[in-house]
Amino acid sequence: MTNRGNHPPHFIDRLGGMVNDLPMDLDDILPKNPGDPLVMLMKQDLDPLSVDELTARIATLEAEIARARAKIDHAVNHRAKAEGLFKR
Repeated sequence: MTNRGNHPPHFIDRLGGMVNDLPMDLDDILPKNPGDPLVMLMKQDLDPLSVDELTARIATLEAEIARARAKIDHAVNHRAKAEGLFKR
């Protein structure tokens, strides 16, 4: 662990506000529609889930991330092709 300035080495939480000064509020990052599936997903209690269920959840979320990235790539490429056609 590194020593910052004159502070003795401690756990990050004991450095008096140097890390995580502002707590993250889910309302700041989630869509405003309370019925949105992403909102419900983020607020779901993970405590009752087993390790296998959590692993399956992560795999499903990673697949959804890949699907979203593919959609973004398609949209960007489609737009670039369209702009190329109209610039002639």
